[in-house]
Amino acid sequence: MTTHINQDLTYIKIGTLEDFRERMGRVIRLKQKEIVVFRTTDGNLYALDNRSPHRKGGPLAEGIVSGHFVLDPLYDWKIALDSGQVQAPDSGLVQTYPLKVEGESVQMGLSPQQARQLGLAH
Repeated sequence: MTTHINQDLTYIKIGTLEDFRERMGRVIRLKQKEIVVFRTTDGNLYALDNRSPHRKGGPLAEGIVSGHFVLDPLYDWKIALDSGQVQAPDSGLVQTYPLKVEGESVQMGLSPQQARQLGLAH
């Protein structure tokens, strides 16, 4: 895993474009943390915590991608991929992470605090 640190975020390589199939969730494990990356049919990539904000939790990786939303597979909640915001009538928020693509390399940004928690920065 390649790590690049800039002033605000630490970017780590999480794969290549071909690793992320359209409308399928791919789980990235960073120590004990699970993050799911979805690729929409228009080619955009989104990274979210792989945990439903529903009080009973559950993974989002098996969710169905529709446009720029993922439908929670257990509770049928509709979650915006760009903001992690659960759509009404339900409510909640899923942590999202910035992604950038350089060539074929997909990199995920972590705040300094997130990077320290995962042992990727000091």
